[in-house]
Amino acid sequence: MNIVFMGTPAFAVPSLDMLVTEGYNVVAVVTQPDRPQGRKKVLTPTPVKEAALRHGIAVLQPQRLRSPEAVAELSKYKPDMIVTAAYGQILPKAVLDMPALGCLNVHGSLLPKYRGGAPIQRCIINGEKVTGITLMYMAEGLDTGDMIAKVEVPIQDDDTAGTMFDKLSIAGASLLKEQLPSLVNGKVKATPQNDEEATYAPNLTREDEKIDWTRTSRQIYDQIRGLVPFSGGFTLWNGEVFKIWAAAIPGNHSMASKEVVPGTVLDLSESGIVVKTGDGTLTLLTVQPSGKKAMDAAQFSRGTSMKPGMVLT
Repeated sequence: MNIVFMGTPAFAVPSLDMLVTEGYNVVAVVTQPDRPQGRKKVLTPTPVKEAALRHGIAVLQPQRLRSPEAVAELSKYKPDMIVTAAYGQILPKAVLDMPALGCLNVHGSLLPKYRGGAPIQRCIINGEKVTGITLMYMAEGLDTGDMIAKVEVPIQDDDTAGTMFDKLSIAGASLLKEQLPSLVNGKVKATPQNDEEATYAPNLTREDEKIDWTRTSRQIYDQIRGLVPFSGGFTLWNGEVFKIWAAAIPGNHSMASKEVVPGTVLDLSESGIVVKTGDGTLTLLTVQPSGKKAMDAAQFSRGTSMKPGMVLT
């Protein structure tokens, strides 16, 4: 049986590694083109490409999978099954119809909730306590295909998008390993999704990273950890971007005066920067002033002009 694997970020690597380790015949890997990374814009392969080359598997990197040339190239590998995990492009009908055993997707949410490109981040940003993996057949809609199996994964208070990506990538590979023998033998009964229960998780924008200090401490805390380690949250200080990479889990803070404007710095010490929020305070632990590297509160407090009473906007 010929399997083509499609994926791009580190989230997809455990699923690809599992297929190889279990002896499945992965004839090709499709991933996004190499992109410039870092300040020096070094052309960098995707994590899935690196894994494929490590396993000696042919790699395809079409700019547009729906182009006739890309479809024709893929068809040369005669896939019996296509497995995707966070590939990053919508599969056209010509590709969906190609494998006799269908196209499977390892999706990072409990469908039909959080369809779309950023389910893990948005689960955390929205304060969810549990998420998971859904193994599904792909269809022409956005994550609308029939569901094969699910596994739940709790979200802990100190989890970030990064830690949940790691947990869910392992859970996805395990679920795929568990279900593949039945899928190959055609013994799986898939369940249609209830579209009325669907919610969406579109890719994050710059606006999603901007902190609104009038929100509750918990909402801001969840927003920050849902953006780590990819972009972090940001606010403005003296008109410049001031990034926030970590905050303390909100507890029973002493309530600041309601007359104090949200965003006001109340205290600045080696243990953290205490900022007024819509319902109390939030202690910032790791920050990044404009033009500098990220640093902890102790390092920042020793050399900053920030003072209590200043307002972050």
